[in-house]
Amino acid sequence: MSKSIKHLVMLALFTTMALTIFVVEAQIPVPVPIPGVKLGLANVITLIVLVVYRPRDAFAVLVLRILLGSIFTGTPVLLYSLTGGILCFLGMALLCKLLQKKHLWFISIVGAVLHNVGQILAAIAAMQSVQVIAYFPFLLVAGCITGFFTGIAADRVIHFLPKSIFPKPAEKPAKNEKHS
Repeated sequence: MSKSIKHLVMLALFTTMALTIFVVEAQIPVPVPIPGVKLGLANVITLIVLVVYRPRDAFAVLVLRILLGSIFTGTPVLLYSLTGGILCFLGMALLCKLLQKKHLWFISIVGAVLHNVGQILAAIAAMQSVQVIAYFPFLLVAGCITGFFTGIAADRVIHFLPKSIFPKPAEKPAKNEKHS
């Protein structure tokens, strides 16, 4: 199997895992009376791909998961998920680079908080009201708690993943290599 095909297959598998987790999690009622609060377990997969592969691979998995997840769950919150997800990703990718992919619990907390910031910004734009900022303190606390556990889970999963799925430096497609 060629290196680029193996790479695409692995990303497809990670996308499928993230989507499955997202769809299952969407069915779990969260006993918190704050809209938008959930565990964010699909972010474990985003973190794993961000650490094991390239940032653009993690971004692709994230965006595909959000788009397909909104279709499969029928939830009308695509704007909130995309805004939060992209802001979360940008923060986590930057911190992964700065912290050399260490301290995933911290990277995940920052990502969760940025996801909530993105959701609040999307809500302000969609509702044309700044009153939704009142939710932010609750989302901040929830994001810190769930982000911590998501980061710990990602770190543990990476620790126990078979090293055969990790791309070897020679296996990473070159920056100028084209994918079909």
